[in-house]
Amino acid sequence: MPSVRPKDTGEALVNPGMGWVLHYYDNSLTNYGSRLAPSDAVDDFPGLSVVYLRLAWAYLEPEEGRFNWSVVDAPAQRWIRRGKQVAFRLTCSESGLRFATPEWVKAAGARGYWFRPGVGVVEDASDPRVCWEPDFDDPVFLAKLGSFLTAAAGRYDGSPEVAFIDVGSLGVWGEGHTFWSTKVSYGGATARRHIDLHRKHFAKTLLVANDDLPSGPPRAPSQGSEESGYKDTVLYARDRGLTLRDDSIMVQAGDKAYFSAWMAPYFWPDRPVILESEHYGPSRDRGCWGDGGKYLQALEDYHASYASIHWWPREFLAECGDLIRRMNLRLGYRLQLVEASWPAELRAGSVQRFTACWRNAGAAPCLPGGHPCVTLKDAGGGIAAVWVDEAFDVRSLPEGPAGRAEAKSHEMPCALLPAVAPGTYGVYVSVGTRTGTPRIALPLPDGDGERRYMLGEVKITA
Repeated sequence: MPSVRPKDTGEALVNPGMGWVLHYYDNSLTNYGSRLAPSDAVDDFPGLSVVYLRLAWAYLEPEEGRFNWSVVDAPAQRWIRRGKQVAFRLTCSESGLRFATPEWVKAAGARGYWFRPGVGVVEDASDPRVCWEPDFDDPVFLAKLGSFLTAAAGRYDGSPEVAFIDVGSLGVWGEGHTFWSTKVSYGGATARRHIDLHRKHFAKTLLVANDDLPSGPPRAPSQGSEESGYKDTVLYARDRGLTLRDDSIMVQAGDKAYFSAWMAPYFWPDRPVILESEHYGPSRDRGCWGDGGKYLQALEDYHASYASIHWWPREFLAECGDLIRRMNLRLGYRLQLVEASWPAELRAGSVQRFTACWRNAGAAPCLPGGHPCVTLKDAGGGIAAVWVDEAFDVRSLPEGPAGRAEAKSHEMPCALLPAVAPGTYGVYVSVGTRTGTPRIALPLPDGDGERRYMLGEVKITA
């Protein structure tokens, strides 16, 4: 009986529901995709699966009812045509843009505040450094925002091209706080209002709650997230189907690199958690980045499925290549075929068994799930037989510490139709749908380009 114990190739995998997220727009039109040619999708970045479009509402609806979707659709198509996805954050307050919420919303009567970044509310709006931020509870603002979200959802809600959408309408940069804008205090009721507004319009696409969304009664803003003060918003988001995002990991150094890992267990067992690092360049220059090990540790602590490329992508890749390689071995899920065996010969009309042992070597569950499949191919690459193990879903594989996750073995009956001609066939393994369509890339050699991987051969006798 042939048996194989294939080694993990160590390659980065692009799979559903996980991977690196490239910040193409980062609150402006110039960061960080502006240096990329229209033909450049950064294919050399290992594990890149999502392009992130983080942009102010004013860019998309400069006049009420007149939309400029091309600003996001044009870069999005660059990655969609390569089989990858997009994600959105649509913001209402930016520290570098005078009107992130369109000026016509203010003209319609929405209340708000002039602010200087880092200073707070000011009275003199003539200063070119001053920006306008809406009162995030104002009914005029919320009504106009709701109309905008109706239009956005009509285009993107439920689209397989969209990985997730942040609740980004509250706080400066869409982060839920006003620390660097007005310093006006908001409470959990405001956070719930914005969560509900997004859920009303985006009923199908995965929504994301930032770890800095306010909770409890209005209070002074804080950079740290304490469990006792934030738990009600965390549970509210979870119960409405949202997942978690932690922004700006390593904005500070050492033990202050991140504060919200306690939130992750409410989310990671059944939905993908998303991590965003601080802008790499400033973090590096302030001495907060170090060797990047805190980013890898955050991946482990949050059981993260996604991590951000929050800088010029090739500079980040050039300076952090080893960190990226190590993170790719743990980011999301990673299905390893530990061992497999099958009969050396199959007789037409007989029933034999294929035995396989699988392990998830990633830090997160394989949330999309899938079923192992064995395919027989003839010398010309034609598919002669397909057997799907419908009784085993790889979603059930437990995650665990690096190198110590539990492996599971399973036997699959293989009934060979008499119509299969005698001869020698290649034995391929894959993971995908109940009908045998491969969906998940595996860290195995000898792939056929369709996410099937050759393990050996079997002889079919008459």
